[in-house]
Amino acid sequence: MINAEDKKVLRKTAEVYKTASEECDFAEKVALYKGVNDLKMIRPVVLMDELPWHELNVDGALDLECEDEFLRGVEQYMKRAVLQWRHFPCDRIITPYIPVKKVIIDSGIGMSISEKTLATSDENTIVAHEFYDQLASESDVLKLKNPVISYDEESTLAQYDLLSELIGDIIDIKLIGVNSYVSIWDTIAHLRGVTPLLYDLAERPEHTHHIVSRLTEINLEYTRQYEELNLFEPEPLILHCTAACTDSLKPDHEKVLTKDCWGRGMAQIFAHVSKDMHKEFDIDYMKKIMSKFGLVYYGCCEPLHHKIDILEQLPNLRKISITPWADVDIAASIIGNKYVLSAKPNPALLATGLDVEVLRRDIGKIIKACYDNNVSFEFVLKDVSTVGGNPENLFLWEKTVMSMVKNC
Repeated sequence: MINAEDKKVLRKTAEVYKTASEECDFAEKVALYKGVNDLKMIRPVVLMDELPWHELNVDGALDLECEDEFLRGVEQYMKRAVLQWRHFPCDRIITPYIPVKKVIIDSGIGMSISEKTLATSDENTIVAHEFYDQLASESDVLKLKNPVISYDEESTLAQYDLLSELIGDIIDIKLIGVNSYVSIWDTIAHLRGVTPLLYDLAERPEHTHHIVSRLTEINLEYTRQYEELNLFEPEPLILHCTAACTDSLKPDHEKVLTKDCWGRGMAQIFAHVSKDMHKEFDIDYMKKIMSKFGLVYYGCCEPLHHKIDILEQLPNLRKISITPWADVDIAASIIGNKYVLSAKPNPALLATGLDVEVLRRDIGKIIKACYDNNVSFEFVLKDVSTVGGNPENLFLWEKTVMSMVKNC
């Protein structure tokens, strides 16, 4: 039973969110996203994600009042979107609907993370991890199991119906599915820790291949079941912080096939692994999974400017992540008009007082490299673990970069 106060809070928040969504030109933003992803860029898209929300609660705007756990999550989603729209909107789309994610039950892969963590504060979700090695032996690898996925339609529809009843007369409610997210080496790092993982690339390559091969099978099984259960989202707006809208994919909304979706791959832990090893232990396996998808976005925090030739072996490659540790001039000269360059500006600039001249120099270098080489590109500020307790750093970053992309 939902109490009257929760209903009142949610309706009031929905009214504010609705106003923000009306102020946001949905069609214009979608056109910008498509322009970048379809290699017909109107202008660069600017997005911001993975933010330190505990430092951004301007005038209590993010204080939560709902008692019901599910409604509290919806309230948080709307309040964060409204705060961003008011203070650092960039090119974020404020949807003309409230999304309800399909509830998915995952049996897991037979092994869970064992770790110690260290946090700088109770409110910050960014913590340091020390993982314990659970895949040290061949017998350990045999413990990995294929997942069993099921769609909890009853719970999903219950959430959908509840929101429709509470705020459906104010704003539309929409069911959304999942996106591809294949991070085999993140999984290995979580189950082993970084040190044994890296040593074994050189010292026990056969054992490493055994682990990667097994996790490739597991990820193929995830992909198969998501498609079989019709769980993929047909028209995502965002794909792991980046713009996802495109006219290059033509999904059937009644039955969403993997071939009509984005695939997402990465190997962050390979930042300092040689090109040959990167190909042998990731790309050669990733090809088997990414071949199922219509478009592919590869990379995260690992510098890839000197590895683009091996990435080109991925079928349907469309977007490549270029981090602050990559050489954007080299990357842009190779990428040209073949792929999207997803530029990840340095989030460390926001940790103290933001130096606008340094920011302009960094962003200007990326803009020049991309325009000189006819590259479709986007800026995605992410992994912002702190703004030094000063939200104005984030607001100033957004104003500065948006001004630059609109005038370049």
